[in-house]
Amino acid sequence: MLLAIDVGNTNTVFAIWNGERFLETWRTATEVRRTADQYFVWLSTLMKLRGLEDVTIDEVIVSSTVPRVVFNLRVLCNRYFDCRPIVVGKPDCALPVAPRVDPGTQVGPDRLVNSAGGFDLHGGNLIVVDYGTATTFDVVGEDGAYEGGVIAPGVNLSLQALHEAAAALPLVDVTMPPQVVGKNTVDCMQSGVFWGYVGLVGGIVQRIKDERARPMKVIGTGGLAPLFQQGDTLFDVFEDNLTMHGLTVIHRYNKELQE
Repeated sequence: MLLAIDVGNTNTVFAIWNGERFLETWRTATEVRRTADQYFVWLSTLMKLRGLEDVTIDEVIVSSTVPRVVFNLRVLCNRYFDCRPIVVGKPDCALPVAPRVDPGTQVGPDRLVNSAGGFDLHGGNLIVVDYGTATTFDVVGEDGAYEGGVIAPGVNLSLQALHEAAAALPLVDVTMPPQVVGKNTVDCMQSGVFWGYVGLVGGIVQRIKDERARPMKVIGTGGLAPLFQQGDTLFDVFEDNLTMHGLTVIHRYNKELQE
């Protein structure tokens, strides 16, 4: 059975895929000092709690935006699952379609995975908006190739920076404010972040569409995407598990090449 692992700057997601669906998905904080043994104790305990202790993991695929984490994940696979993981972005991991970017450019593995997942579910000519530590916009061509994108500061990162740079401003939750004009400091900050990001996403998406001059479907993903969809119709579709689905697509493609 396949274990798909998505390592982000803030969180790492583990999911077990049986070839048709995800049996279970778990999330943990990304920590570069976590050892292979710690990963295994954590994962095996959660599998047992969900009645999956008899599941045999014999294949693993990893996408990581934090390179230092990959070593211990490789050790985890070798020591406990007796397999060599496929790591997205490495030379031995083939992509269904090569990215079309400037020569020498290293594309984030998460963006390659989102492109593969989006194309598999919705075809080409996509804009994938991912609300993560950074807010990213990935442009997927007609044939499924990653063709570039946009990187903006993430929502929580912006709030953290605002709090740390201005001593009088508190750290607030991200939520849709009751009205645009706030009557207190918290409402003012929430309005600025919420409506500011609605405008940022809507504006960048429109500029991408104008530049490409063809119809494009907008896919929203990431934990905060549904919240911002309340403020405006930013996305045509919301895909909660887009990155994990993309990992299964890339794994399947590599497996087919080996057969």
